[in-house]
Amino acid sequence: MFIKPSFAEEIALRLQGYQLVAGIDEVGRGALMGPVMAGAVIMPEKIKGRWKNQVRDSKQLTSKSREYLFDYIIDAAVSYGIGSSDNDEIDTVGIAKSTRLAMVRAVKQLVPQPQFLLIDYVRLKESHCPQKGIIHGDSLCFSIACASIIAKVTRDRLVIEMDKEYPGYGMAAHKGYGTEEHIASLRRIGPCPLHRRSFRPVSDMLSLI
Repeated sequence: MFIKPSFAEEIALRLQGYQLVAGIDEVGRGALMGPVMAGAVIMPEKIKGRWKNQVRDSKQLTSKSREYLFDYIIDAAVSYGIGSSDNDEIDTVGIAKSTRLAMVRAVKQLVPQPQFLLIDYVRLKESHCPQKGIIHGDSLCFSIACASIIAKVTRDRLVIEMDKEYPGYGMAAHKGYGTEEHIASLRRIGPCPLHRRSFRPVSDMLSLI
């Protein structure tokens, strides 16, 4: 059974005086290629429309549902931002720091700037803004769930374009994750410039070249 995210965290913070509360989430952390991408969004206190009852963690939604909700979310949002860290940066500084950098970049795009951050699991030590990391936040917290949808749709669209530039890996289907099809294509034609050299099995294959 899928959990319906609530607005409880946002309401509690507004009672404490925080009027601009941003939800933040990432996507692509476990992929073998491309960027890790983060979404940040400040949602209004009152939202009209039945669509809000369909919001879930992006992993619990179909591609069609995510695309449908994406437009409603960005239209209703007080502000939203998208940040990323590409595969070269991931290989240089590591996936954990790259994920936080993508989140910080997403937050910096918000206008007005948030007074408090609600983040899926992560603690952003690179930000001085008051914040709370919530385990399974993308399932429990409405703003984080909205951020997860923004990040997922944006990255999926980008990877589909990457698939046109580097065909043969099936990126449009698996979005860069380590599926059997993806691993088989890596063994057949080798990594492309978008692959993360520090991730296995990509690194293992490069060591054999």
